Amino acid sequence: MRTRQEAVEFGLTFKDTYVETPFRDTNWQLVRVKKSKKAFLWIYERDGFINLNIKVNPEWRDFWRETYKSVIPGYHQNKEHWSTIILDGTVPEKEIKRMISESYDIITDSPTKRIYEAVKKIPKGHVATYGRIAEMAGEPKMARAVGNALHKNPDPDNIPCFRVVNSKGELAGEFAFGGKGAQAKLLEADGVEVVNGKVDLKKYGI
Repeated sequence: MRTRQEAVEFGLTFKDTYVETPFRDTNWQLVRVKKSKKAFLWIYERDGFINLNIKVNPEWRDFWRETYKSVIPGYHQNKEHWSTIILDGTVPEKEIKRMISESYDIITDSPTKRIYEAVKKIPKGHVATYGRIAEMAGEPKMARAVGNALHKNPDPDNIPCFRVVNSKGELAGEFAFGGKGAQAKLLEADGVEVVNGKVDLKKYGI
């Protein structure tokens, strides 16, 4: 990856993104996330090379900067949270794309997103409590938020919220999944035994 066009095109491969030139200096192009309008990729030319500014995770920031001389502290941005990739041909394309991908993930991260990702990890034939999902999402104290997020589940086919029960193994309210006994039927079809509206957490819990 060496050109502005290549950088823009790759940035737009991510879900719900768009590019704009918000400054008087049209050298700067930003690839943003539609809903939040936050930019995860800044593209501009400097000293004869296309530069990319990307958001960085502190755990990886120093690794990238130490590995490649053309990955430096963010130009014109917070140097703790942003890095600049100079597209001079010394950084492998796969690594550039990986860093851009990490930037997108950081910008789009939210507790709700992490909750949904945690629910997706519940294996078929098992259940997890609200508290367990909160732990898996990195926020042990937000069990109540888990319930709120699952109530608004945008993709039931891929986010199996019927596999989530309370701390006693009890199922949700009668109409939480579309009708009386709906959650129990889904769990039983999944291979989980439901007895008197409860699941044995010792047997089926993760």
